[in-house]
Amino acid sequence: MKRSEQRILTTHTGSLPRPPALRDLLVRQDRGEAIDAAALAREAEAAVGHVVARQLEAGIDVGNDGEQPRVGFSTYPARRMRGFGGASKRRLSRDIAEHPDYALRLSRQRAGAARINDAPQAVAEVAYTDLGEATAECELFRRAAGAEKFAEAFMTAASPGVIATIMLDAYYGSHERYVKALAREMRKEYALIVGRGFVLQLDCPDLAMERARFFQDEPLDGFLRGVALHIDAINEAIAGLPADRIRLHLCWGNYDGPHTHDVSLEPLLPIVYRAQVGALSLPLASPRHQHELRAFRRHPLPDGMLFVPGVIDSTTNVVEHPEVVADRIVAAAEAIGDRTRVLAGVDCGFGTFAGSQLVEESVVWTKLRALREGADLATRRLWK
Repeated sequence: MKRSEQRILTTHTGSLPRPPALRDLLVRQDRGEAIDAAALAREAEAAVGHVVARQLEAGIDVGNDGEQPRVGFSTYPARRMRGFGGASKRRLSRDIAEHPDYALRLSRQRAGAARINDAPQAVAEVAYTDLGEATAECELFRRAAGAEKFAEAFMTAASPGVIATIMLDAYYGSHERYVKALAREMRKEYALIVGRGFVLQLDCPDLAMERARFFQDEPLDGFLRGVALHIDAINEAIAGLPADRIRLHLCWGNYDGPHTHDVSLEPLLPIVYRAQVGALSLPLASPRHQHELRAFRRHPLPDGMLFVPGVIDSTTNVVEHPEVVADRIVAAAEAIGDRTRVLAGVDCGFGTFAGSQLVEESVVWTKLRALREGADLATRRLWK
């Protein structure tokens, strides 16, 4: 992966806003409605070209396809794999359950969006037998005008753990068996992405977010054992792939709720560091987690691992001042002790599920420009 050798490079977490026509087609398809496949392909291609151009205009160095062809960052495997059907009955996060007025607002906000809390579940042996859709997405991004201008290109993929905690198990009868089966099958997509020359970003919000949701009845030690299981599954799935072509993103959930039951980062870091990856991405712009940077002083980043701190909040339409962005980048570089190992990023995705979007599209591009401006300011401070 590219390091910030001469200046702070910029990137983001993956998902970007989808245009209305594409969003509507994806949501209808997710609900099982018949759609025009040719129209979906045309809209996806146009959307990928659009987000590539806008990323470059904003000054993003390490960019992607914005996950435009996918209905959701964690639920898209239901279309690409066999064994999924029905609907999961996912529990509310503890902080959302404790604030029913907020829960109602969130429900209204997500009306008409892709399935999130009732996504398909595992109803049979999961199997990734056709990489055609994954291959087509890679090819679509590769041929998008301007894609070659990124300093580096990445593609996201859902981790075994996040799939298992969002698309629940109604077949295996064991969380461990389910996660291991997903690791075995998702390995095929991971290898495809790396083989196509992209940096692979593993999306792993389960490593923090599910403390207050899937594992909410477990003591902290029980949750940490779950984190260790999910990290082991990741390592099984990426065995043999070069660590320096893989980055891992964890977060506490991309919603503007209370987050009062979020687990602290400190007990997670020693377990997360076991992942055989070359970079770690996590939110640090959120007002609930800005303090987490101090955990890296007690648990230093492993030698050679890059750090992608979120310095832009993906849940608010307030645009960060470039000086604030620069302050956050410099603080991250000082905590890590090596400016070249820091890439400036965003807390989470701006379009994690089709139809569920907190930040308006025009504001997204303004935020990414502020990211670039802040990175330039930080560069002047760090290379003075």
